[in-house]
Amino acid sequence: MALTGVLRPGHVQLRVLDLEAAVKHYGNVLGLWETARDAQGRVYFKAWDEHDHHSVVLREAESAGMDFMGFKVDSPATLKKLADDVKASGLATDCQWIEAGEMLKTGQRFRFTVPTGHVIELFAEKAQVGNMMPLENPEVYPDNLKGMSPTRFDHCLLYGDDLDGTVKLFIDVLGFRVAEQVVAGPDRLQIAAFLTCSNKPHDVAFIRHPEKNKFHHASFILDNWGEVLKAADIITRHRVSLDIGPTRHGITRGETIYFFDPSGNRNEVFSGGYIAYPDRPTLTWTDDELGRAIFYHDRKLNEAFLSVVT
Repeated sequence: MALTGVLRPGHVQLRVLDLEAAVKHYGNVLGLWETARDAQGRVYFKAWDEHDHHSVVLREAESAGMDFMGFKVDSPATLKKLADDVKASGLATDCQWIEAGEMLKTGQRFRFTVPTGHVIELFAEKAQVGNMMPLENPEVYPDNLKGMSPTRFDHCLLYGDDLDGTVKLFIDVLGFRVAEQVVAGPDRLQIAAFLTCSNKPHDVAFIRHPEKNKFHHASFILDNWGEVLKAADIITRHRVSLDIGPTRHGITRGETIYFFDPSGNRNEVFSGGYIAYPDRPTLTWTDDELGRAIFYHDRKLNEAFLSVVT
């Protein structure tokens, strides 16, 4: 069956402390392509194989973190229906429509706050600018790629208190599924949920955390493990702050490396993972195996990785 409803992550807007330093990082190190700057001073980027106008937006601010994450839906009719469903659910607050054009090349958006405190939005329309190759008889990648050159913005990991309410909203209202989860204690309390709206291991993930609205990382996908190793070389060449890796996750099976932008926002580039068809059972990890679940090779928890958020 074709994907319907919520299709995929569409964009993330990040707050940065020094806009031009961030532009150099996301453009030259990560290797995204700048597509525009707007009257608000925001800078727009896309990964090379994304056809939509942008997937990352940077805004200069006094504190780092995420303003919001947006998901693309399959049609304006679906956007209207999901907006009505979100409002009727009683699980979201601050529901509002954002007019078309407030974000460049993007249609009307429906914005709301989920129980963990994160601002999420849905949209159906965004101008397509292509991937620098023709739609007929293309090459396999364009000329002039730079930096790590991920093919797309893939997911975010977000921390907040009311994990139960947020997971319920994403499953019951937005149609996501739990691909993997982490449970803790004799009551098997869910402390992490990896949610997919597609056939990927996750399109967004949430971790139970005492504070609302915390941002752990934005992730971008690479083609293979060799590209992850190359990303590690680029991190050292540019003297970027390394968090951890290259290594592998047990959860999602992804090959990964984590690092920080100049403002302290965590980035990930990764490859691999399995195909999560709709009939695939949910995988469950217990908290006594959390080290292996997060870092499969070391099998140890890294306190900074768990606690440093923006």
